[in-house]
Amino acid sequence: MPPKHLTPTKDEIALLPEFGRLGLEHITLVNSGAQAVEACAALRDHAAWGFDTESKPTFFKDQLSDGPHIVQLATLRHAWVFQLSDPTCRDLVAGLLAEAAHTKAGFGLGDDISRIVSKLGVEPASVLELNSVYRKLGYRKDIGVKGAVAVVFNQRFMKSKKAATSNWANPRLSESQLIYAANDAYAAARVLDALKLG
Repeated sequence: MPPKHLTPTKDEIALLPEFGRLGLEHITLVNSGAQAVEACAALRDHAAWGFDTESKPTFFKDQLSDGPHIVQLATLRHAWVFQLSDPTCRDLVAGLLAEAAHTKAGFGLGDDISRIVSKLGVEPASVLELNSVYRKLGYRKDIGVKGAVAVVFNQRFMKSKKAATSNWANPRLSESQLIYAANDAYAAARVLDALKLG
């Protein structure tokens, strides 16, 4: 039985220096088939990717989401934000997620995966839920990206609530949306690399 570890509290995390996020120059928005072909080729050069999705929020009881609206995949230096409104882009992302040769690591992926199965018709392969890794290391509850970045790098991962609850189905994503989405996947890639599991 591994020893129990405590996840840093919000107050403890708030005192840490900020985690260095990817800027727009290292983020590619992918919303066409041609762009998706290029992005898939670049990603296939790497054995492991940080992985996340975003869906337009629902605001009413029993309202069903038709997400995900975007899929984010990241390496240690770059992130790609795929908009799923274009059919070719959607098909290429589905193929990428179904490839077993590449590890896709992220936090709290249960809902993401069920939505991908529903919308894209594929079961993502070689998915690594980083919360489960931390549970095996002795952390009691889901650590999440903020807790993991604090534990691994002793840094504070910034997340914008405004971006989190924004309209991810919007054809024109804002800069803040791109930075938010890309860095969720990028942080997962960095944590995976630090854990030497990729």
